[in-house]
Amino acid sequence: MEFTAKQIAEFLGGKVEGNESVAVSDFAKIEEGRPGALSFLSNPKYTHYIYETLSSIVLVNNDFVAEKPVNTTLIRVPDAYAALAQLLQLAQSLQPKRTGIDPHAYVAEGATVEEGAYIGAFAVVEQGAHIGKNARIYPHAFVGEGAIVGEDTIVYAHATLYDHTILGARCIVHAGAVLGADGFGFAPDAEGCYHKIPQIGCVKVDDDVEIGANTTIDRATMGITHIGKGVKLDNLVQIAHNVSVGEHTAMASQTGVAGSTKIAPHCIFAGQVGVAGHIEVAERSIFGAQTGVAGSVKEAGKTWQGSPAIPVATFRRSAIAQKQSPELLRQFQQLQKEVAELRKLLTEKQ
Repeated sequence: MEFTAKQIAEFLGGKVEGNESVAVSDFAKIEEGRPGALSFLSNPKYTHYIYETLSSIVLVNNDFVAEKPVNTTLIRVPDAYAALAQLLQLAQSLQPKRTGIDPHAYVAEGATVEEGAYIGAFAVVEQGAHIGKNARIYPHAFVGEGAIVGEDTIVYAHATLYDHTILGARCIVHAGAVLGADGFGFAPDAEGCYHKIPQIGCVKVDDDVEIGANTTIDRATMGITHIGKGVKLDNLVQIAHNVSVGEHTAMASQTGVAGSTKIAPHCIFAGQVGVAGHIEVAERSIFGAQTGVAGSVKEAGKTWQGSPAIPVATFRRSAIAQKQSPELLRQFQQLQKEVAELRKLLTEKQ
C-alpha cells in the first residue's frame, strides 16, 4: 500500500516540509535511501546523509535544523524514532494474517482454539490448553496441557510452553524460547549427592510482553514466576524460578536472573548482567553491560556498573584509575628505588 506524506503526517501528528503529495510504499535506512521509500533521522551521526539520501520522505525531530538545502520531503515529529515505530506497527498490522488449523497440526481433544486463531503445521496443542482469539501458533511450537495463550499473542516456531504456562494478550514469543521448564532446584544429601526438588509452580506472563529467541523462563518451585506487563526480554535471557520482573522492564541479551529475585518496574539491564538470587532491585534501576548485582539495590532510579555493582560515576573513575595503574606502578617502583638510594647515602654519611 502507498501512503502520501500528508497522510503519514496526519497519522503521526507531524508537519510536512516539501511535497505533501509524494507517496511511499517501503522503508529504507537513510544511508540506503531510494525513491518510494521512507527513512528517518534521529541519531546526529547520520545527519550528513539527509542531504544526499534518495528516500522520498524522511522523518526528523522537530528541532532538526538543516545546514544546507534538503531535496527530500521532511515530516517533523517530536521523536522520529518513536514515529518510525508507529509506522512499522501500522504496516505490520496491514499484512494478511493466517488463520485456521493446519491439517498437519495436532490439537488435543479438550483444547480450545478461539475464532481467528492460527495453528501451524506440526504444532502441538495439548489437552486443556486455550488459544485465544487471533492468536498465532507457528509450526513446531508446543503448547502444553492447561497452558493459556492470550488474544493476538504470537508463538513462533519451535517455542515451547510447558504445562500450565499463562501468556497474556498481545505477547510475542520468539523461536526457541522455553517457558515453564523446571527451575534449578536440587537438595544435597550428606554424601554430596543432589536430589531433584520437584517444581510444581508455573510461569505467568502479563500482556504486551516480548520474549526473545532462545530465552528461558523457569517455572516456580511453588507459586509463579511472574513477568509483568510490557516487559521486553532480548534473545538468550535466563529468568530463574520464582523470579518476579516488574512491568516495563527491559533486559538485553545474556542477562541472567537467579531464583526468587524481585525486580521492580521500569528497570533496564544491559547485556550480560548477572543478578544474584533472593534479592530485591528498586524501581527504575539501570545496570550497564556485564554488571554483577550481588546484593539488593534499595535506591530507586540509580545507574550501576561493575562487578560487584557500584554507582556508575564511581565505576568510571575506577576505570580511569585502572588504565593508569601500570604507569602508577612504574612511578612507585622508581620512587622505591630512589628512596633506597637516599637511605644508602644517609647511612654512608653517618
